[in-house]
Amino acid sequence: MKRFALAFACAVQAAAQSRPPAQQRDLTIEKIESEAAPPKKPTVPLSYAVVIGISRYPTLTASQQLHFSVRDAQTIAAGLSSPEGGNFKAENVHILLDNQATLAAMRREIDNWLPSVAKADDRVLVYFAGHGLLDKGKGYLIPSDVTPGDVAHTAYSMDELGSVIGGKIRARYKILFTDACHSGAITPDELGLRSLDQSIFSLTASREREQSFESPELGGGHGLFTYYVDQGLRGAADANHDGVVTADELAEYVRTEVRKATEGKQTPTSDRGSWDPQMFLALSLANVNPAAPPPPTTGTLVFTTNMDDVELFVDGVSKGILYKDRQFELPGLQTGEHTIQGVHMGYVPDGPRPEMVYPGQRSTVSIKILIARRRDKAVVDQFDKGMEYYQKGDQDNYRKAAGLFENALKTDSTYSQAAFFLGNTYNALFDEEKAQSYFKRAIAIDPDYLEARVSYAGMLFDIGDIDEANRQIDAVLVRQPQHALALTMRARSYNLKALYPRSIDAARQAIQLAPGNAEPHLWLGDSLRLSDKYADAKSEYVEYLELSDFDSHLAGKLNYYGLGFLIGFGKRKRASQHDIWKDLRSLAYFGMCDCDYQLKQFESAIGYCQKALAYSPRDAYAHYDLGRAYMNEAINAGSVAGLEPALRHFEQVLAIDPDLAEAKFAKKNIETIKSQTPGH
Repeated sequence: MKRFALAFACAVQAAAQSRPPAQQRDLTIEKIESEAAPPKKPTVPLSYAVVIGISRYPTLTASQQLHFSVRDAQTIAAGLSSPEGGNFKAENVHILLDNQATLAAMRREIDNWLPSVAKADDRVLVYFAGHGLLDKGKGYLIPSDVTPGDVAHTAYSMDELGSVIGGKIRARYKILFTDACHSGAITPDELGLRSLDQSIFSLTASREREQSFESPELGGGHGLFTYYVDQGLRGAADANHDGVVTADELAEYVRTEVRKATEGKQTPTSDRGSWDPQMFLALSLANVNPAAPPPPTTGTLVFTTNMDDVELFVDGVSKGILYKDRQFELPGLQTGEHTIQGVHMGYVPDGPRPEMVYPGQRSTVSIKILIARRRDKAVVDQFDKGMEYYQKGDQDNYRKAAGLFENALKTDSTYSQAAFFLGNTYNALFDEEKAQSYFKRAIAIDPDYLEARVSYAGMLFDIGDIDEANRQIDAVLVRQPQHALALTMRARSYNLKALYPRSIDAARQAIQLAPGNAEPHLWLGDSLRLSDKYADAKSEYVEYLELSDFDSHLAGKLNYYGLGFLIGFGKRKRASQHDIWKDLRSLAYFGMCDCDYQLKQFESAIGYCQKALAYSPRDAYAHYDLGRAYMNEAINAGSVAGLEPALRHFEQVLAIDPDLAEAKFAKKNIETIKSQTPGH
């Protein structure tokens, strides 16, 4: 026990003199690649990532907890999913945070999932932010459920990680980010990869006996190394402006900036003999300028503000949220003029305005949000009248609402709420092009308009752009990690991607935050059902039906009001919000029908499928399950006559969607029934 406690000394408060606060962490990046160098203009390979962040350890003391590991992991995950900085598909970035990051979960994702999906030309990345230690000469990453007295059996060993990376994962590009104590000791030798015929890129946050720091001031709270790795991969490390961040560029950028930020107290190191300096890490197309000279010396801007929840933009890119009681540092900015802006919803923004960055200097910038936006009464009256029509639903009222919202926005170009509801209205009218333009405009006016981002994500789900929807959800959760509606959308997203365990987890988080919200129960039930957990799924469907059993007139008012009932339900067939409510209830009843069918409770399955069809008569899946239930019930009863209703519902499947996968089984069942019944 004592050895374990001492091993964590590098992660608790220390009396360091460096500018960042004394919370200490060590972070390692290690990259492994095959010998073949990437082309000069690489295409982005198919990519998979496991991102782990642990700030809270239930088995450790209060002084051994970390501050920003979860935030760092969320930032890395968002960067990887962005078009530049990673370009990973969102569904290929698996995230484990705090109590999700058990030893079993880490092994499931790293040891099993990554080897199962990665092919020879793919890219694999593992990021870990949390505690690490050396025990009896061996390195370990510490999961959330570690037993302090039994590290060897309850922690994830670097030997195991090396075995997986070197032996099980076949990807051409293998990247490892490890934010852990003693990361300076985690080298290619530590991973057991020195002898393998692979190029190994090892970049470590600090030397073995150095401290590593995390700071609440840095970008709103980050580990220094993670902050600069993220900025570097997003383009800051692209020293020659060729649009590609290489291993050599990232190593030099991170080492320079971390040493500068800590006044030499933390030194990232790399083993130059083991990796290709031109190894491809990320695209940075916004920085392409082959004729550009080497970047100038960098400097730091330190931001203060007079109001909480102010979003900061530098050169048009969001850099984080400002709070009035703390400074916000942005080091590593190139010398010269930058455009800064602070925004807070409902207020006139501060900026955009220029600020100069001087080489090697720290400059303080004050962001002041002072003037509340005031609307002309006539404009507000137009908006309110538009809301009356919008709440009534149906296409005629939506068109009237759109005209009033457009007039309000034309008169007051800063009226983000008018743009937001224009997005909702045109989405309901199936004019996705206009809807998208107005959602974007609402977000451009008020970038911290989280409801607009969530509703925009819902529309993106509807039109099949799931990756961009996930980026909008990421933007919300980075700003507000406990945003119940965004977590509900995340559950829906994972459900669509067939990532059922992650959908289940997101839905449960949403339910914990907003127990009275119906929709997360629906996606929880659906993902449990598709994970073959039928009894548990059925109880969640029941909960959804009870919580959404409101007056049907109200259903038309709930789609985009932040209540979470009806957002992002696939490609809709009708423009009525009330019909969407019916579709969701149909889905819940179908889920209950399918659960009971799988549990061989055919009589109750028949009843639930009939209810599903009462809400959505042309649901081919419900017809198919109802036909199967009738067929099995008839067989069990020895009733030939009981096959007739099964026949009718199988025929409905073919009439509704003959290309459905279930249709071929329906056709075979029809042939079987006709061969067994007289008159066919």
